Amino acid sequence: MLNDFLVEQHVKNALMEDIGFQDISTEALMQDKMVTAYLKTRVDGIFCGGQVAKKVFELLSHNVKFVFYKNDGDEMKAGDMIAMITAPVKCMLTGERTALNYIRTMSGIATQTAKYIKAMNNPKVKLADTRKTIPGFRMFEKYSVRTGGGNPHRYNLSDCIMIKDNHIECAGSVTKAVELAKAYNSHAHKIEIECENNEQIKEALACGVDIIMLDNMPVPIMKEAIELIDGRAIVEVSGNVTIDNIADIAAINPDVISTSAIHSGVKPLDIGLDM
Repeated sequence: MLNDFLVEQHVKNALMEDIGFQDISTEALMQDKMVTAYLKTRVDGIFCGGQVAKKVFELLSHNVKFVFYKNDGDEMKAGDMIAMITAPVKCMLTGERTALNYIRTMSGIATQTAKYIKAMNNPKVKLADTRKTIPGFRMFEKYSVRTGGGNPHRYNLSDCIMIKDNHIECAGSVTKAVELAKAYNSHAHKIEIECENNEQIKEALACGVDIIMLDNMPVPIMKEAIELIDGRAIVEVSGNVTIDNIADIAAINPDVISTSAIHSGVKPLDIGLDM
C-alpha cells in the first residue's frame, strides 16, 4: 500500500492543477445531489490505483462511499466492474478525470509488467524498473511495477551507490571509482557498477562490489560474463530489453533484468467511469 500522506499531498496538487479556481462547467449545470457511478474496464489487464482514485473523491467530499470489486493486482477482463462509487454529483464530475488519469496510468504499468514477467518465463529472475520515470510520479510508477509482479530498482539516488560509465570515466578507472565509493559509502548501502566488457568485470570483482550490471551486451556475451562472475556478485542485465528477447535473456539466469519498457511510455489502460 502506498503511504497515504504522500498520496494525499500528490492528489491535492493534481486536483489544484485540474480545477483551477472552480470547475465552471459543473457549477453552471449541476444542482448537487447524490449519484452512483461505476468504474469499468474496457480491456483485459491488471488493476492498480484504487487507493489513489478513492483519495481523489474523498478530498472533494466527505460524503463518498466506495465498494471495490477489484483490488490492486487483480486480473480484469473487458467489461468487468472495478468499483461502485456513491457521491455528490459535483464531486463525481469534478474528480472523474483526475481519478481516471491515475488508475489508467497505474493499471497500464501493472499490466505491462505482468506481460513482461509472463514472457520472461523464469521465476528465478527478478524484473526491475529504472529511474526513467515521469518527474513527480515515481512512487506511483514503482508501486505499479510491484503490483504487476516486478521488483522495483532503487527509488532515488540515495538508495545505493550505482557507478555508471560516466562515473568511471570521470574517476579514471573502475578501481579508482570503487575505492572512492567505498571511502564515502555508508555500511547500509550496496555498491553497484556498470560493466561493458570482461576486463571491467574482472576489475570490479577484484574490488569486491556487491552488484555488477551488464549493460547493452549481446546474450552470448552476457552468458560468458555470468559464468565469469560465478556468484561472486549479484548480476543485473540491462539495455535493449524487449518483450521479444526477454525470455532469451532470462534463460541465461541473471539475478535481475532491469528495463524502462515496463513503465516508460506505457499506454494507459482503457478504464471508464459510467453514471
